[in-house]
Amino acid sequence: MQNGHERHVLDIYTPEAERDTALPVIVWVHGGGWQVGDKSDVALKPKVLTERGFVFVSTNYRLLPDVDMETLMGDVAKAIGWVHRNIAEYGGDPDRIVVGGHSAGAQVAALLCTNERYLEAEDVPFDVLEGCIPVDGDTYDIPKIIMTAELRQALYGGEMFTFGHRQKFGNDPKKHVDFSAVTHVVRDKGIPPFLILYFPGNPETRAQAQCLETALKEADIPVTSFGKSDSNHSRLNNDLGIPEDPATQALYTFLDTHVKR
Repeated sequence: MQNGHERHVLDIYTPEAERDTALPVIVWVHGGGWQVGDKSDVALKPKVLTERGFVFVSTNYRLLPDVDMETLMGDVAKAIGWVHRNIAEYGGDPDRIVVGGHSAGAQVAALLCTNERYLEAEDVPFDVLEGCIPVDGDTYDIPKIIMTAELRQALYGGEMFTFGHRQKFGNDPKKHVDFSAVTHVVRDKGIPPFLILYFPGNPETRAQAQCLETALKEADIPVTSFGKSDSNHSRLNNDLGIPEDPATQALYTFLDTHVKR
C-alpha cells in the first residue's frame, strides 16, 4: 500500500469453496491502544465468517506515537479504499462492506462509519457500508472518557497520564470532539446499521456503548447493543465464533438481518 510502509498490509481470508456470486466483505481493525497490535489478532473470526459466506479482511495501520491519530485513521480508510477497488479479484463484493474492530479498533471503525470524510477521501461512498461492529470500545465520546479517567486520578491520588487519551487524540478539545463517533451521528447521510458489543463489567465501555447507542437511536439509525456479562475485554473479542457464545449469536443475527445475501 501507500509508500510501501511495513504497516500498510492486510490479510484476506476467502471461503474454501468457490462461489458463483460475489460475497459480502468484513474489514476488521485490530486493537492495542493505537500503539501496538497486529492484523493477525483475529482468533476464530476468519474461519467462522468465511464459512458463513463472507470474505474477511484484517488490516494493519501505522501506530502512535510514530504517526498522529489523523494519519492512523487515514491508514485504515486507505485499507478500506483498497478493498473497495480490489476485493472483486478475491471473490468479494466491493459494494457490500461491513467494518468492525475491537478496543482501539472499535473507535476507528465507529468513526469511519460515522464521519464520511475519511472514506470519501478514498472514493468510497457511504452507501457501500452495510454494517459497523465496534467491540468493547471506550472512546466513542472522547471528552467524556478523558473527564472520567482524569477525575478518577484526581480523586484517588493517581498520577496524571503522560500519554493518555487526552494526548493520544491530539491534546486539543476540538480534536477530541472531532475524533468522537457520537459527534458525527446524524440522520440521512447513509450511516450503516450498528452492532455494539461490550463487556458490562467495565463501567467505561458500558457507558460508552450506551452513549453511542443513544446517539444512533436519536438519529433513527438501526442499532443493536449487546453486553456479555460472563467475559472480559479480551475474551469478548476472542470468543467471537464459539458456537454457544451469546455475543457470537448476536453477531450472526445482525449479519443475517442487515447484510444483503
